[in-house]
Amino acid sequence: MKEQLSIVKIGGNVIEDVAALQSFLEHFSKLEGKKILVHGGGKRATHVASKLGIASNMVNGRRITDADTLEVITMVYGGLVNKNIVAKLQGLQVDAIGLTGADINSIYSEKRPVKDIDYGFVGDVKRVNHKSINKLIEADFTPVFCAITHDKNGQLFNTNADTIASELAIGLSELYNVELYFCFEKNGVLKSVADDNSVIEYMDYGTYEQLKHQGAFHDGMLPKLANSFHAIASGVSRVFIGNPTVISNKNQKFTTLYL
Repeated sequence: MKEQLSIVKIGGNVIEDVAALQSFLEHFSKLEGKKILVHGGGKRATHVASKLGIASNMVNGRRITDADTLEVITMVYGGLVNKNIVAKLQGLQVDAIGLTGADINSIYSEKRPVKDIDYGFVGDVKRVNHKSINKLIEADFTPVFCAITHDKNGQLFNTNADTIASELAIGLSELYNVELYFCFEKNGVLKSVADDNSVIEYMDYGTYEQLKHQGAFHDGMLPKLANSFHAIASGVSRVFIGNPTVISNKNQKFTTLYL
């Protein structure tokens, strides 16, 4: 029987709130067993870019990553946000190690093909080096991945953090029984964005498709759900979506996804 591994992706609004981030990391530190944390940092990157006089260009909620923006993202995701999280986890007795996809060649991507829009230095994940990542896990380190990958030819890419979390979960499901958590400021997938208590507690793929065609989900939730069902279909045992306490409190409302 495979050992359990928990992979947790934390949303940007929680990262930006000092108290909320500390509370989440305390819950994460108490999560038993082997675990991985994944984070982005888009709001912080936008703020830093603005201070540097670099305009942030968004199309349909997705960032266009030119060369200057990639430099900011590398500094913010891989440095400022990642190392602050790692330091806070060390303070909570979690032996964390901060990583990009370039470290130990852990996540290989290719530049997103240009169709209607050229997103610039944005990568689509092609392979997760689960064996190398597992060496860190077996050494009792807790990997903390930021949303940066590479092409094995010296090029870094900005990469969607939800996608990184789901692809890590899929890759490591060859070795572990993986549970994937998407934690953000809401209590789960909501029937009504205006009502935090309108949580859809169980959702299968058919329900997801039906609600998607009805326009029930906002733009930020669509890639999260698409990544979730892709993960379940590819060997991940369970996916949960909810506020940060979902990783330690199964008595509250949250969303569980299944095929």
